[in-house]
Order: sequence, then structure tokens, then C-alpha cells
Amino acid sequence: MTATQPSPRLNEYGQPIGPALPDWTPRPRPPRTLMSGRFCQVVPLDPEAHAANLYELYAGAPDRSGWTYLVDDLPATAAAYRERLDKQAAGEDPLFHTILDGQSGKPLGIASYLRIDPGNGVIEVGHIHFGHGLKRRAAATEAMALMMARAFDELGYRRYEWKCDSLNAPSRAAALRYGFRFEGIFRNAVVVKGRSRDTAWYSVTDAEWPALRDAFAAWLDPSNFDAEGQQRRGLAAMRGEAG
Repeated sequence: MTATQPSPRLNEYGQPIGPALPDWTPRPRPPRTLMSGRFCQVVPLDPEAHAANLYELYAGAPDRSGWTYLVDDLPATAAAYRERLDKQAAGEDPLFHTILDGQSGKPLGIASYLRIDPGNGVIEVGHIHFGHGLKRRAAATEAMALMMARAFDELGYRRYEWKCDSLNAPSRAAALRYGFRFEGIFRNAVVVKGRSRDTAWYSVTDAEWPALRDAFAAWLDPSNFDAEGQQRRGLAAMRGEAG
């Protein structure tokens, strides 16, 4: 117990118990509606509108390394990819979204809400596949901020999760950059593509969100970008100030 941690509540038997949530009610499920920012829009996956451009985007990547840690691979044809998206778009969990460029409206990548648990107020972001042109762009950060804001501010969830293959170094670095806290490794968690996968767990809680929200807002502010669109200060620095 550190000096900054309150003493736990005790029940009538002298046992420590968690904080009371007398007003808690199950949270709404995420709606299929637009999330709009300055650099991007995050919209419900629409195979008719998005499939052809997404397939072209992924097929045109320099290599297939972006698929290594995903549960599936790029299909051989655009028609097969469209069939996959048709199935994904019809589901409720995962609830797939397309990230669109804020100016051109062209698809830049995919992300989803999954393992949606309204009763406990827990939701995960995953199935993230940024196209080559989205990586390291402000739109990528904004898309993640918009999805996190919906979970906490709009829907009132208590916990927002990020999970990935423990060997996926870029995903683990991204989780930390976005303000997730590392919670541990689940060993031999799943079998993916005939391989054993250890899963790294990360989370943000509702208590941590206000400081992260301020950091995202400061980083995304137009004053933080120069004439070439390069950041002046990094998100980690903004999170340090907000914290």
C-alpha cells in the first residue's frame, strides 16, 4: 500500500473489498454512427463503399508484414475480401469500423470494438489494421482518440482494453504511446495461424481517461503541427503534462 492509495473498504468480517458503485447500471452498446475529427472520420464498416478501396490499399502495400499478427491474411482476390467484409459488417461483436481520410474520404484502415461487456463496463479496441499511408500520421492517433472518447465520454464504460501478440513490438509501443498501461502477459493464450501466441494486455480506466483526453486534445491541436504537418511536441510529452 503506497501513500497515495486509499485504504480498502472493509466488510463486516474485516475483509478488504473494492469501492462501492451504488449508481452503476449496464452501459449501452456502441452505436453504428459517425465519429468525426479534423484528420479523419471513423464510420461503421460499409463493404459496398469501402471494400474495393481497402483491398487496393492492403494489396498495394510493400509487403504482407502488416498481416503477420492478425488472425487472418489478405485474400487472393477482391471478391473474396468483399465476402469477408460482408460477414464482418453484419456482426455486433466485433463491431467493425473504417477509418476515412478527413479530406478525401478514402479508406485508410480498419479498427473495431470487441469483447463488448456492457454489464461490467468493459470494451476492447482491436482488429486494428492501418494501411501503409495511415501509419505515423495524425489521423491514426485521432482515430484511436475518437474511439476511446466514445467508450468513456459517450457511453460511460469503466475500462478500455488493448491486447496483442506479445511479440508484436509496434502494437505494444502504440498501446503505450496512446496511454494504455501494461498489465501482463497471458502465456499460451491462443493459437493463431498454427502458432502459439502469448497475449500482452493493456488498459485505460475511466479514472485515467480525463488526463488522456486532455493530452490527445493538446497533441491534435493545429498549433502542434508545423507547415509540413509535422508534430512540434510528441504525445508522450503531452501525456506527461496532462498527468
